Amino acid sequence: MRAEETRRTGCAVSSGTDSTGVKEVQHIASGPAVRECPDTTAAPPRFSRPARALEAGVCTAVVLCLTASIVHVFLVFLHVAPANPVSQQYSPVINSWVYPYFEQNWRLFAPDPESVNRQILARTAHTGPDGSVHASPWFDLSAVDTSAVAHQPFPSHTAQNMLRRAWAGYVDSHAGDDKARTERGRMMQKYLGNIAADRAAAHGSTAFGFIQLRVVTRPIAAPGTAGRPPTPVENRLLPWWKVTGHGE
Repeated sequence: MRAEETRRTGCAVSSGTDSTGVKEVQHIASGPAVRECPDTTAAPPRFSRPARALEAGVCTAVVLCLTASIVHVFLVFLHVAPANPVSQQYSPVINSWVYPYFEQNWRLFAPDPESVNRQILARTAHTGPDGSVHASPWFDLSAVDTSAVAHQPFPSHTAQNMLRRAWAGYVDSHAGDDKARTERGRMMQKYLGNIAADRAAAHGSTAFGFIQLRVVTRPIAAPGTAGRPPTPVENRLLPWWKVTGHGE
């Protein structure tokens, strides 16, 4: 009776499954529609070669980043930890990694504002064909940094701190005779000389093989000391340093 009504009206009146439970048949106006069950045994889709290469590259980059992070944390920990046999044995490696970019200090929590103004000047020298030495006029490195910072809403870290921190590291690692007696002292001397040589080379086109620095320190007067005699100015002249890679 129900099949006869379905044939006359053309409307679905029933649905069900066969004895195997695989197919489900619905009678509609256009005829029976068969809904297949998904085949769970089909093979998963294969990734193309570029996709596999990209996945391998991402995994490699993640592994390298994690390795670099672990090494960085370990070396910084040895740097700030009390002296121990491991840090003493590998001190050259630790210092070469930490200085000058990852140096650890407490100035963020106990800031020490500058009480002096320092003017760092440099001059270069080269040897002529006849063996005579020719020195250039003094070039104000601090003035270049000051002009790069002034009126800049987002001044670069290089202009603000590189030269100043290099000089502070040099003073901390050298005595008054400007002789490096430790590995850190020699490293800071080379670091300061390279910065000055690079900036002097960018300022002028003349080739040179030696550079000399002069640092003029002027104390900042405290408020309410207008009538007091001025504090003497310190003028520190460093020895000539041999530099390479600047035309000689």
